[in-house]
Amino acid sequence: MSYQHKGLAAGRWSQLSFLEQMANIGSEVERALNWRAKHNVAYCRQAFERSLELIDLTLDSVKGFARLKELARLRETIADYFFGTNQFVSTEESLKKYFLNFTYAARRNH
Repeated sequence: MSYQHKGLAAGRWSQLSFLEQMANIGSEVERALNWRAKHNVAYCRQAFERSLELIDLTLDSVKGFARLKELARLRETIADYFFGTNQFVSTEESLKKYFLNFTYAARRNH
């Protein structure tokens, strides 16, 4: 598999806390949202794919059913929002709010 985040995929990702991982995923989702608002489909897709890559790296490194379940649902929700039918009725605001909590907590714990 060809990773866009080669350094993170090589093992650096698992050294980050779960909060830091989620905050980084949120950064990519926010980039995708920003490019979507600018109607730049190519850059939106690239940021979306990077967010999925980070979610997959987190799924590989996380322990515990609750976190696995949350990450799997998050992956499904993001894919549905950007390229599905938005059956979960997600909004840009709800996605930003979800990730803002992780960003705040990661910075607070650092």
